[in-house]
Amino acid sequence: MPAAKRLTLYYAADTPFPHRVRLALEEAGAKYDLILIELSNKPDWYAKKVYPLAKVPVLVYGGPALHEDEAPSPEAATITESSVILEFLADLFPDLLPADPVLRAKARFFIKTVDEKFSKAFFKFVLFGGSMDEMLDAVVEMQALLPDTGFAVGAWSIADTAFAPFLVRLESLLRNNFCTFADGVAEKTLTELRAPTFARIWRYLEENVARESMAKTWDETDALAEINRRVVSIQSAAQNNQ
Repeated sequence: MPAAKRLTLYYAADTPFPHRVRLALEEAGAKYDLILIELSNKPDWYAKKVYPLAKVPVLVYGGPALHEDEAPSPEAATITESSVILEFLADLFPDLLPADPVLRAKARFFIKTVDEKFSKAFFKFVLFGGSMDEMLDAVVEMQALLPDTGFAVGAWSIADTAFAPFLVRLESLLRNNFCTFADGVAEKTLTELRAPTFARIWRYLEENVARESMAKTWDETDALAEINRRVVSIQSAAQNNQ
């Protein structure tokens, strides 16, 4: 079902949050415009004209076509925070959430758990050398919420678009032994995740990766390169502040 108004997404390749929104848009079959923001080198116009906090994603609903260095129309709605945008898209495209109210509640609880627990463990582990055990505990908690088969609440929903971008990045960063990991940590963690204990979450990852929406929105090479640039930028800023 097409949206009633133009959709424009401000996006970055490295972070899971705008990837959530792209997945939902693709699954909905929506037509949308995409404006790429490099978080390692944010353009000045983005904070001045689009979003003062200069975060992504931002979804603009309505108004004319936008280009870089242009402010959204005053008549358009500018929506921020990925979980809020997902709910907005589910209102526009009802098939993104189950019709059953119980399953809708389960989907929202799943998203809440991703946001409040898994994402925190993910960023701590990936960017700041956090504990492998804490990361694995977060995976265990998410796996426990999954049904025996299918997606987060059975049929695919925005609960899956909230989680899959984190999971695909975790596997990719581990498999490529990303620079922030101490010696041996990536290999050990990946070995743990491939053990029978995590068979369900592994199958869930494979089923998400196999979807056409993921194929259209996940470029591992591009994402890893941008993540590396952001890490270098963060480390450089930290050194300059010492």
